[in-house]
Amino acid sequence: MKKFLLSLLAFMFISLSVFADDKQDALKAFNSYVNMANTYNTDMFNFYSPNAKIIRQVIKPDGGLVNVLTDTSTYITQMKIGQVGAKARKYKNNYTNVVATPISAGKVKISSVRHPSVDNDSLKAYMIFQKQPNGKWMIVEEMMQTRQQIFLKYAK
Repeated sequence: MKKFLLSLLAFMFISLSVFADDKQDALKAFNSYVNMANTYNTDMFNFYSPNAKIIRQVIKPDGGLVNVLTDTSTYITQMKIGQVGAKARKYKNNYTNVVATPISAGKVKISSVRHPSVDNDSLKAYMIFQKQPNGKWMIVEEMMQTRQQIFLKYAK
């Protein structure tokens, strides 16, 4: 019985350690992503899994929410186009209330509040990072709120 309890405690300690490492590694990946995005570094696109789930949650003028889904390649194309204007306006996103929550081994959800530099808005956001077999952390799901009504034309 003693051996069983010691084994169970050792397993729990190792599991908690793995989750803590995953959490820290995913936060490092998130911070690298934010830095690349705010410096218009095109390497940021390499953080996205080819089949990532991309959600833009449009906040309508009446306060209603509409989720707009897009595929990764379309989203990256849109970001590349948007980067040109963003760089000219010196647009940046600042993130506060950043919380990393392990979902499973090698998968961490990072929730935050996004503050675009062009206004005083506070918008919900999250990214789910997943560790790949090669050790790289990639975004497999992303949700960001926006007030840009233009995204509604892509809603289904």
